[in-house]
Amino acid sequence: MTKGLFSEFDPVSSKQWKQKIQYDLMGADYNSALIWNSNEDIAVKPFYHADDFSDFPEISNTKATAWKIAQQIFVADVEKSNLHAVDVLKRGADVITFIIPSENVSVERLIENIDTKTTTILFQLQFLSESYIENLLKTCPNSSIEIDIINRLAETGNWFENLQSDFQSFRKISPKTASFSVDASLYQNAGANMVQQLAYALAHAHEYLTNLDNNQVDLTNYQVTFKVTIGSNYFFEIAKLKALRLLWESLALEYGIPSTCNITATPTKRNKTIYEAYNNLLRSTTECMSAILGGADTIYNLPYDDLFKKTNEFSERIARNQLLILKHESYFNAVNNPSDGAYYVESLTNQLAEKALNLFKDIERNGGFLRQLKAGTIQRKIKESEQKEVQQFDQGDHILIGSNLHPNPEDKMKDKLELYPFVKTNPRKTLIEPIIEKRLAALHEQKRLKNEN
Repeated sequence: MTKGLFSEFDPVSSKQWKQKIQYDLMGADYNSALIWNSNEDIAVKPFYHADDFSDFPEISNTKATAWKIAQQIFVADVEKSNLHAVDVLKRGADVITFIIPSENVSVERLIENIDTKTTTILFQLQFLSESYIENLLKTCPNSSIEIDIINRLAETGNWFENLQSDFQSFRKISPKTASFSVDASLYQNAGANMVQQLAYALAHAHEYLTNLDNNQVDLTNYQVTFKVTIGSNYFFEIAKLKALRLLWESLALEYGIPSTCNITATPTKRNKTIYEAYNNLLRSTTECMSAILGGADTIYNLPYDDLFKKTNEFSERIARNQLLILKHESYFNAVNNPSDGAYYVESLTNQLAEKALNLFKDIERNGGFLRQLKAGTIQRKIKESEQKEVQQFDQGDHILIGSNLHPNPEDKMKDKLELYPFVKTNPRKTLIEPIIEKRLAALHEQKRLKNEN
């Protein structure tokens, strides 16, 4: 019955559509009226067409029907953290990530009453200890371990010990887990644009691949995880994740490592605010939607009051329920590759991947990611991007409702801050300048707090 449904209509080319639009503009310039440029220097057109592609993009291998809801738990108290994990698993979480601050944490007590065979458990260690990891793998053999020594350097300005010692530990630990992780969330939260985020993530991973390959480590069965944050530029963020998979596939083929990677996504902190904080619910919802449609494997949502309140059951439950609603009521788990074939998204994907690949090659020509970090080049480029975005925010070109548009003068926050929501200064000696996470509305909020009655 559907055969020939549109056969009575003549096909309309891209050129014909543009001519029609130009006619309707009644003399206004097509480019200045309808084309805008993103911070990634991508010219966004008013429409996209099959004519834009010489070949149709290949079908992606993502499985959006299988994305998992994850919960992070910082282990300050083992018994409380264990009870917390058991509770959130009953309430809909599929994955638990325990953030382990020290070797004093007992893994045996931490995983009591949790079925480790059916539950995905990740351990994010804030220290390096081969003996602790060996015990962890014996106690919980199906778990995954996240250690990212380069992220440690970029975020704090220092290694755990030193370059040689940290990479030596990395080479010993990594083969035991047949994996490594790349935390690229820092770059986005610090203000990097999407091309930078992708290129830095790839160059970050390349440092690990080079080190393992040079030491003749078999990479055949390795699993690589990229941790990313998602901003509010809806379609661009979908394309960013698709581009990350394309870029990783190209790099992986050079080293004989599996071309599929695992992507875990979290809403960005960059656009979150302390005033009118309920707007953060809307921001994080659309960001999680982008993550799902872009093909993220695991998603951690950010509680709306995460910036200024201690962990609490109410906002944590709402954050988890946002994901449960997307999965079970909005059917965001019904299609494996929902964004495939969308001309706009596919065009953005190709452009982001191409620009990021060029930047990655430039980084490698200039000595690689670690050398660029040491020279301060990465930090400088991120600062330039961050300042450009701040200028757009100050001029009202980048809108945050409740901050630089429609602020509520009755909203007072001075007496509601349980946590300090701004950059903390801690003068100390570092090997390199650390990359600092910065929120767009931070300076605006500090001024507003000072003026509260």
